[in-house]
Amino acid sequence: MLLFGHLGVTLGIFFSLGFIIPHLRKFIDFRYLALGSMLPDIVDKPLGKLIFAQTLANGRIIGHTLLFSLSLALLGFYIYEKKRNPWLLTCAAGSFFHLLEDRMWANPVTFFWPLFGWSFPRGCPDHTGLEYFIEMFKRSFEPELSPCFISELLGMIIISFFIVSSIKKRIEKR
Repeated sequence: MLLFGHLGVTLGIFFSLGFIIPHLRKFIDFRYLALGSMLPDIVDKPLGKLIFAQTLANGRIIGHTLLFSLSLALLGFYIYEKKRNPWLLTCAAGSFFHLLEDRMWANPVTFFWPLFGWSFPRGCPDHTGLEYFIEMFKRSFEPELSPCFISELLGMIIISFFIVSSIKKRIEKR
């Protein structure tokens, strides 16, 4: 998944959960949920594909570990207990759903890092740096029945729903 897939699918899941668990609507700030849904890629893509492109060439490193999401959650619980502010818990939830959407359990060396050693798998150095980001952008919008395209399309639909709903609410307040 890429930008629209992670954002849209995560927002859609929590929006739906808000109907099942109404208390959740008061607790979840969708801005922090959106940030959390992209946080593993915000951390890992620049690190693994730009900064350490020659040694790692892997865009799934620290931020794509269970340890990263659990650390965010533990720190989030601490902040919530001290200040009654759930922003980091919300961010941790988004980060964890990112890992689920990327199916990270299929890559246990990264997902359960450092249990299987301190190093991360080396990625494919064919596309690194800016070339990697351009290639990923092109592939996400090629209309074919690939998981990447379908998740991006679904994400765009959900995000469009959020935008229309937000505009509608603002018009009704006037």
